[in-house]
Amino acid sequence: MATAILKKTFNSLNPNDIILRSLSSYAAAAATNAGQPQTDDTPSSFTFSPDQNDDSNDNSKGNSGGSDDIYIKSKKPPPSTSVTMPMSFMTGSIVGKRFYKQVTTRAADDGNGWSVMLDYRTLKTPSKRPLKCTTLALAKAIAAEWEYQLSDGIRPFTMPLMKLACTALERVPLTRSKIIDNLLQRFHQDLVFCRAPDDDVLTSGVHELQVKKIDPLLEWVESEFGFKPVVYSSFFGGKQEDGFVNAIKTLLKETNDCELAAIDALASASHSLIISIAIFRGKLQIEEAIELIRLEEDMQVEKWGLVEGGHDLDVADLKVQVSSAAVFLGLTKRGERCTSQRSLLKQLL
Repeated sequence: MATAILKKTFNSLNPNDIILRSLSSYAAAAATNAGQPQTDDTPSSFTFSPDQNDDSNDNSKGNSGGSDDIYIKSKKPPPSTSVTMPMSFMTGSIVGKRFYKQVTTRAADDGNGWSVMLDYRTLKTPSKRPLKCTTLALAKAIAAEWEYQLSDGIRPFTMPLMKLACTALERVPLTRSKIIDNLLQRFHQDLVFCRAPDDDVLTSGVHELQVKKIDPLLEWVESEFGFKPVVYSSFFGGKQEDGFVNAIKTLLKETNDCELAAIDALASASHSLIISIAIFRGKLQIEEAIELIRLEEDMQVEKWGLVEGGHDLDVADLKVQVSSAAVFLGLTKRGERCTSQRSLLKQLL
């Protein structure tokens, strides 16, 4: 009944008056909720305040005295001091337009690590944790990824260091043992243990190339861990000694979160935990690792030709994955590895 009376009253007034239309909407809502109990601690979504200096409404109504008008002002929330990336950031889709102008770095509020700032906002991970980098070099590298985003969209697939940092902060601490177990499950089928047969005319050339390029790496593994790797020609892989597996497991357990995140990313890209560990220990450089990973395929391309839009894209994607993980490893190292960091960045560029 009350709602109907209010509507009829306001309909009889000037329908073009913006202020009255706003009051009409608010009054109808107030009448609807009139029978509901109200508490003092319930925040209102609007604030009423008289405006003594607004002449625009006086002119539109032809009224010289508008000091008694009531205006509705919405309460604006305070500006956020942080930016949380959505979970879609980790999937590679475009997450929205660029909303910031300047990217900077600064020491974290607790003095432990470095933060990336988008204007005045502190960058956070998809799970709303502050993105704290272990070194200033890593923070600046991630800031550079954000700086080079285009205005029409933020593209996560152009920010591999940011994704690795989020993985090290969020995924690795919760699933460390599972990551290590998955790496060891694939260890017996490692790329460098697989050897093409030397008694077949179709594969003899591949076998010779593997002996030349991969055997030096296997010799390094034997000197590093004290076990000689077993090579095999079976498609289903072979079985390495338990002592060798335990030595690799011990190495993985001793890594920090950033190192394990990088090793896992390298192993996924290269299909080889040995190549990943060789990069981690400084035995292989980026280009050397990529050559070993693509050894057989590059030989086939040289023999039969390159498929545009296929082989070339695979090579580019592999270079990004291996290079970003290797550079991430270097950037997370502190003072004594500065020379290594510059060397890795030079390879990437």
